[in-house]
Amino acid sequence: MIFCTVGTTEFDDLVRAVDTLAPTLDESVVFQIGQGLYEPTHGEWFRFLPDITEYIRNASIVIAHGGFGTTVEVLYAGVPLISVPNPDRFDKHQEQIIKRFGAEGYLIPCFHLEDLSAAITKARSTPLRPYTPPETTLHLEIRAFLAKRAP
Repeated sequence: MIFCTVGTTEFDDLVRAVDTLAPTLDESVVFQIGQGLYEPTHGEWFRFLPDITEYIRNASIVIAHGGFGTTVEVLYAGVPLISVPNPDRFDKHQEQIIKRFGAEGYLIPCFHLEDLSAAITKARSTPLRPYTPPETTLHLEIRAFLAKRAP
């Protein structure tokens, strides 16, 4: 199963592109369409669920918007991810996220929806680098800051 998710907003262009390709794929597609207006005709779909973890874990590929939360959740699950930036995001931060994670070999970037079919082929044939989150030291920095401020 391929899982397409757009997060909490809308990304009708992505849903429509995946829905158009769905009949040519050799597996089913499940869509999470958020607040979008386009309703897919070539797969099961829903707007929101409290938790989409099982859809992610059961997918052979996830096709998603480039939001940080979704990206990291899919990478933690170890499922091949095709990440597409939503052009409606005002600051283009999704493009930056996708470029960075793509350059590191964690996901397949897809910056143009006309390249989605090729991205699916690549995701099926290219091993991706397993994601290991960077070590966090924020708690140590906070502790040191508080120690300096203590009387």
